[in-house]
Amino acid sequence: MAREKKPEESRKEDAKGGIGIFLYRIENILCVISLVSLALLPAAEAAARLFFRSGVPASSGLVAHLLLAGGLLAGMITTRNNEHLSIALVQYFSGETVKRRLRIFSGLLSAFVAAVIAWSALSFVKIGLQGRMIGFIPDRVFAFVIPLGFGIIAIRFARRTGLKGWKKIFPVLALLFGTAASFPVIAKFIWGFDLPDGVFDLCDKLYLLAYYAKIPLVIFLLVAALGGTPLFVVMGGLALLLLEASGGEMDSVASDIYSALTNSNIIAIPLFTLVGFFLSESKAGERLVYTFRSLFSWLPGGIIIAAVIICAFFTSFTGASGVTILALGGILYTILSEHMKYPEKFSIGLLTSTGSIGLLFPPSLPIILVGAASMTNIFHLFLGGLFPGLILVAAVIIFGIIASVRIKIPVEKFDGRKALSGLKGSALEILLPFFLITGYFTGSLSLVEIGATGAIYIFIVEVLIHRDIKAADIFGVFIKAVPIIGGVLSILALSKALSYYIVDTQAPANLAKWMQSAITSKYVFLLLLNLALLVVGCLMDIFSAILIVLPLVVPLGQAYGIDPVHLGIIFITNLEVGFLTPPVGLNLFLASYRFNKSFVDICRYVFPFLLIQLVVVALVTYVPWLSTYLTRFF
Repeated sequence: MAREKKPEESRKEDAKGGIGIFLYRIENILCVISLVSLALLPAAEAAARLFFRSGVPASSGLVAHLLLAGGLLAGMITTRNNEHLSIALVQYFSGETVKRRLRIFSGLLSAFVAAVIAWSALSFVKIGLQGRMIGFIPDRVFAFVIPLGFGIIAIRFARRTGLKGWKKIFPVLALLFGTAASFPVIAKFIWGFDLPDGVFDLCDKLYLLAYYAKIPLVIFLLVAALGGTPLFVVMGGLALLLLEASGGEMDSVASDIYSALTNSNIIAIPLFTLVGFFLSESKAGERLVYTFRSLFSWLPGGIIIAAVIICAFFTSFTGASGVTILALGGILYTILSEHMKYPEKFSIGLLTSTGSIGLLFPPSLPIILVGAASMTNIFHLFLGGLFPGLILVAAVIIFGIIASVRIKIPVEKFDGRKALSGLKGSALEILLPFFLITGYFTGSLSLVEIGATGAIYIFIVEVLIHRDIKAADIFGVFIKAVPIIGGVLSILALSKALSYYIVDTQAPANLAKWMQSAITSKYVFLLLLNLALLVVGCLMDIFSAILIVLPLVVPLGQAYGIDPVHLGIIFITNLEVGFLTPPVGLNLFLASYRFNKSFVDICRYVFPFLLIQLVVVALVTYVPWLSTYLTRFF
């Protein structure tokens, strides 16, 4: 995946003077207030229930609608900074002229689609909502952020084309064409369901046009995705096109956005993202490295044990964003290569391969998303990931120990005082996962409350106790987390709209029937599924893959009698390994950037670790009880 970042100077040019910069700051402040409220309200709910045996009035509704507001604000900021998730193939095009033209094309198409979504959302707010109260605030007040947000997103995409002079007409035309294509929902906004005959006939002609142009336009949007158009735009465009071509109501896309971003199951996503960024922006990594090195370095390969455990810890909180490689790669590389004298290729290969090794451990964001996307019990998915996750960690550690013995890495003398000092310094971070897991698995806290208390806990630890993050830098940590939050929530919202259409047409069920007739063996199907998911893991961010591909895979798993927990773990494990699979595995590019090595060298260094992880994938795939055994007891 690619999140194309613009230089800070270019971003400031977009602000067009003091008013623009002021509005940007207001936008940032409102987004941060939404995220802070997302943490405070569930924590207050949990405290009120614990001490007063009563909750905070209307807190669940308020939190869900704060997620809607915060998600749209994060999406606006992500658009402003040009950091939406997209397929990374655009980087293989040669020549800056080609890349620039692709960026212009992407901006024009994105402006068009976002404009249609904005008009559709305006119709939905007026007609589709029931007008109920969320606490003391009407739901329409919260929902109005959808047309407002996508309207601003459309304008920003149009401006991102960077066209000058007479060519400025093209972004304007993209917005106007988006408005024209939205005529059916604009007409509904004006006249309601009782349209005048002439207006009805014009709407009918637009539906017929979409019907006859459906196939070439679908191909056009898929090619646009390969050209770097943000994935949420492509999914939104497909949903709008297919709904209109089938005679459906386009404003149902806005309805799906509203329901997706007020779903309590996904509130934990921004909360755990904040936990991960506060960890990565502090000196928690340095403290943990010192602690685990002092605890394990007296063993053969002890520093390998420490490195793998620390990377798994960080990845379980940060998800698959590559934060682990960027945050810990430097310090761990220094210890492994310069202090312990491991060969450079071994150190880089190990750190690259462990950059996503904790995805199967709580409170993994991918597991939460798999549960939400496949309607599978998240608690069971956490249990199902424990054994496969431990096997993957153990396999890498064993390989590291064997390599340490072969190259005769000296062990360090155990220093009890050093170990106690390290434990004292990092105890609060080490306690975090135990605190969260205990609260969730005992049922005393919901997943949202776990995320909220985790965010507040790590804020207190890193800002008030350790003081790694200064007061002046707190706001910046929130803003750094926004592109991940905005990118994931944008894809999640539009993928729901596309999934609604796909499920309604019974395409997954028909695909499952065809697969069963073509492939009778469950084990052959699993092999093909592994190969397909490795390719998906190469090309797509794990969050996008879960939301786009998983809804198609779930019916296939049901057709072949695969346990949904087992299927979810297979899915995540394959995508995890996909990050290391050439030619476009994300972690390979991040490692090339972090360690200043060529992409080909990184691929060579990672190869033995990739083979180990592929063996684990096969084991997890063909030994289902590894994923399902613990679920029998709960």
